[in-house]
Amino acid sequence: MTQIPNSPEIINALGQPCPMPLLMLKRALKKAEGSKHYLLKSSDPHSEIDVTRYCQIQQLQCQTQKISDNEFHYLIESI
Repeated sequence: MTQIPNSPEIINALGQPCPMPLLMLKRALKKAEGSKHYLLKSSDPHSEIDVTRYCQIQQLQCQTQKISDNEFHYLIESI
């Protein structure tokens, strides 16, 4: 699958309990191939604390969006 330029890399952590969404994000950041935008999808409401805190520490921009009671999206990009 070819990624469209400037489109975020999607990290699908739906159905994964904490700390898996954060671990999946860290893994994606570590193997980054030029992508600087990530869309992390999570179903765990506790992931918001972990992901936003990690982004603050790593100086990454993070926008949080609650899609439904069971789906949360985090748009993450390098500063």
